[in-house]
Amino acid sequence: MASSIKISRLISRSISSASSSTLFSRGGNGGYRGGLLAKYSTAAVVDEQPIKPLVQVEHTGLLIDGKFVDAASGKTFPTLDPRTGEVIAHVAEGHSEDIDRAVAAARKAFDIGPWPKMTTYERQKIMLRAADLIEKHNDEIVTLETWDNGNPYEQSRQVEIPMLVRLIRYYAGWADKIHGLTVPADGAYHVQTLHEPIGVAGQIIPWNFPLLMFAWKVGPALACGNTVVMKTAEQTPLSVLYTTRLFLEAGLPPGVLNIVYGFGPTAGAVLASHMDVDKVAFTGSTATGKVILLLAAQSNLKQVTLELGEKSPFIVCEDADVDQAVELAHFALFFNQGQCCCAGSRTFVHERVYDEFVEKAKIRALNRSVGDPFKSGIEQGPQIDSKLFEKILRYIRSGVDTGATLETGGERHGSKGYYIQPTVFSDVQDDMPITKEEIFGPVQTILKFKNNEDVIQRANNSKYGLAAGIFTQNIDTANTLTRALKVGTVWVNCYDVFDATIPFGGIKTK
Repeated sequence: MASSIKISRLISRSISSASSSTLFSRGGNGGYRGGLLAKYSTAAVVDEQPIKPLVQVEHTGLLIDGKFVDAASGKTFPTLDPRTGEVIAHVAEGHSEDIDRAVAAARKAFDIGPWPKMTTYERQKIMLRAADLIEKHNDEIVTLETWDNGNPYEQSRQVEIPMLVRLIRYYAGWADKIHGLTVPADGAYHVQTLHEPIGVAGQIIPWNFPLLMFAWKVGPALACGNTVVMKTAEQTPLSVLYTTRLFLEAGLPPGVLNIVYGFGPTAGAVLASHMDVDKVAFTGSTATGKVILLLAAQSNLKQVTLELGEKSPFIVCEDADVDQAVELAHFALFFNQGQCCCAGSRTFVHERVYDEFVEKAKIRALNRSVGDPFKSGIEQGPQIDSKLFEKILRYIRSGVDTGATLETGGERHGSKGYYIQPTVFSDVQDDMPITKEEIFGPVQTILKFKNNEDVIQRANNSKYGLAAGIFTQNIDTANTLTRALKVGTVWVNCYDVFDATIPFGGIKTK
């Protein structure tokens, strides 16, 4: 749920990686490459035989009323391996009839099923069992996530799946801690409030962090006793499919959690406008979020929660340790191939340290390891699909055409798959498209600022307001910027610090 709470953390951020046992085999000449040995200039890194995952794709049908079923139309669509563009599997393509079936199952499960009437302790136990099963099947889920999404295997294994488990357990813990109030009132009246489940929750999630988005949406809805119809992103259905099966194995009653895969106009729009859906939650683009709001209003005025686009500022102050600032700014932007809603995609650097920062940021980007995300030591895998791949390259060309200096990168990496060289621009101006618009890729734009007043005005000059980062050794500077920035979350001397207990949300068109 969107929040206006600001979060500041005066800590430093470090990332460590370790090799681990995996469910894949090395093909061709593809041995493990570590750290700086695999620079993006070495095209052979991604042109070698890709590692073959050994996990089996067990389910490709829609989950409706506790069963995996074909789409009513019989149609399927391919989900692709972003490393190669090749088909992994064909999954059922949901349309309006399938949304109707899923909503009917969720409505039945809510109105006459056991889930909302179950004791909160019993609901909690089922969710905790699901978390235990996810932990048990960690290797299979991680492999599917990396195969379908392209994010580095080590990132999935060490960050995303542990966070998924943590989130499910956290929300399970809330199931028996939701209380009403007794309210004093004038007169001889007894007044009490109750918190009750909303009903059928429609949920639409993006592809960049499928399992974390799944947990953030499904976890609180189930803990409160709601039933769910979720539309996953068409690019990444596989890991959610597998995880959902584990919820059924944990004892989740039929119809409580329904999953439909499909496309926005033919599935997502139907869900958002459905008259028997009581609330819709959406994470994705700002343009689509506006459509969701309109559809909700035109149907039954259902409640809506949105988390949308961003162009987050990352501010490097004049007192910064430049080496540390370069590393953190690099992480803030390039994490997950730049495919992050709160990526620090506008890097503001004080004029005193600007030239040194640019040179070191260029070197760090040149040393970023790009390649098959299943290989140990790889920091950057492919972009999600050809559509985003081409969009990012168009933005890079726009940066050059509008006068920014291309310090490094700017081209495709390798000859197959959706890999892009880590790209750094300097001499970037506020009115350039690469500064104003969400690129969602590995493109760092570095802007120069003079003082606090200058950077506050320019950082806030955006239609977005989700997050920001500050790098400084001065507590007064940190406090001044934290209070002045018009965003929901501010990270100080760290970035992308998420926890189940920390609220996350923004303001403006976030």
